[in-house]
Amino acid sequence: MWNKDEIKGKGKQISGAIKDKTGELIKDPKLEAKGEAERIAGKFQEKSGKARRKTGEAIVTAAKAIAGKL
Repeated sequence: MWNKDEIKGKGKQISGAIKDKTGELIKDPKLEAKGEAERIAGKFQEKSGKARRKTGEAIVTAAKAIAGKL
């Protein structure tokens, strides 16, 4: 199950891609750059959320193993 950082990151990536393409179409380099930056920030946010989720899952698995429930 995705966490909020993964979802928000994916949303930023989509929003950034739209801004990037819109900037290309209307020949607005500032909008294009802003979109690219937002897309990259979204990718980072999604990756950090995924890492946090995976770490949590590993901790739960380790706790179950220690408790003898695995």
